[in-house]
Amino acid sequence: MIKRFLVAATAAVVFSSPAVAGQSILNSSYDIARELFAEYNTLFAAHWQETTGETPEIRQSHAGSSTQAQAILQGLRADVVTYNQVTDVDILATRGRLIPADWQQRLPNASSPYFSAPAFLVREGNPKNIRNWDDLVREDVRIVFPNPKTSGNGRYTYLAALGYAQQAFPDDEAAQHQFLRTFLSRVAVFDTGGRGATNTFLDRGIGDVLITFESEVLNIRDEAKQHNLEAVMPKVSFKAEFPVAWIDRNIARNGTEELARSYVEYLYSEPAQRLLATFNYRVVNETVAAENADRFPPVELLDINQITGGWENATRDHFASGALLDRLLTR
Repeated sequence: MIKRFLVAATAAVVFSSPAVAGQSILNSSYDIARELFAEYNTLFAAHWQETTGETPEIRQSHAGSSTQAQAILQGLRADVVTYNQVTDVDILATRGRLIPADWQQRLPNASSPYFSAPAFLVREGNPKNIRNWDDLVREDVRIVFPNPKTSGNGRYTYLAALGYAQQAFPDDEAAQHQFLRTFLSRVAVFDTGGRGATNTFLDRGIGDVLITFESEVLNIRDEAKQHNLEAVMPKVSFKAEFPVAWIDRNIARNGTEELARSYVEYLYSEPAQRLLATFNYRVVNETVAAENADRFPPVELLDINQITGGWENATRDHFASGALLDRLLTR
C-alpha cells in the first residue's frame, strides 16, 4: 500500500486538522484528493493562524465529484467545494441556487487554480505496449477507470477518448461512436470514483492500464516503486480543470464567510501552488509552472469547447440519462 497516496476508498470520509480552536469549515472534494487536502489544510491553517491569530478546524468529505455535488443539493452544508469538474459546481447554481451563476468569474483562471489530464498507468515493462488511445481498443487490453456516470475523473477520460476519435475519424461520427463503443467494452471494472479505480488496478491486480489524472498516475508511479509501474501520456488528452468555490448560502448560514473565501483564495498563492506541484498537478502560477516544466511531458490538451462545444452540450448529448454514453454501454 502506498503511504502518501493510496488509502481505502469510502463513500465519504470526514477528518480534521489536529487543532480545534477557532471556526470550522467543511470542504467537499473529489475522490482522490484526500492526501492533497490533508497537506493543504495544514498549510492554510498555518497561514490563517499567522494572519488572524486563530486556528481553524478544516473537515473533509471525499467521494466522486458528482456524488459530492448531489450530497450538497440534498442538504450537506459544505462551506467550500474543490471539485474536478465544472458541471458539478454549476448545478449548485442552476439547481440549488446556492451560489451565483457567475461563480467562475470570482477567481482567476475561471476559478480553477490547477489542472491535469487523463493519462495511463501501465504495469512493469508496459507488456501490452500501450502508447496511445488506439491501443486501448485492442482485444487483448483491459482498462480500469471510474464510471463517467458518477465521476468527473471518468467523464474526463471519456471526453479525452472522444477527442482522440474526432481527430482519428474526422467527419465520420459513426466511426467515432464505434471507437467509443469498443473502448468502453474493454473496461474491466467501472468503480464509482478515481480512488476506487486506483485500488482495483494496484491492489486487486485487475486490468492492463489504469486511466486517471496525470497527477495520480505520477504519484502512484513515484510512490509504488516496488511495482515498477510506468506512466504514459498519450499524444492528445483532455484539459481537466479543477474548479473551486465557496458556497454562498451555506457560509451565510454557518457564519464562515471570511474563512471559507480565504480557504479557496489561498489555493492561488505561491506556497499553495508549489504544494499542488508536488502532487504532480499542473498549476496556473507562471513562476511555479516554470519551476516544474520538466516534470510534465508535452501533450495536446483539448478543452470542452473543442470536443462538444461546451459543458451544456456534453451533459445533454453524452452524459444525461439515455444520451450517447448510455447507448454506447448497451451491448
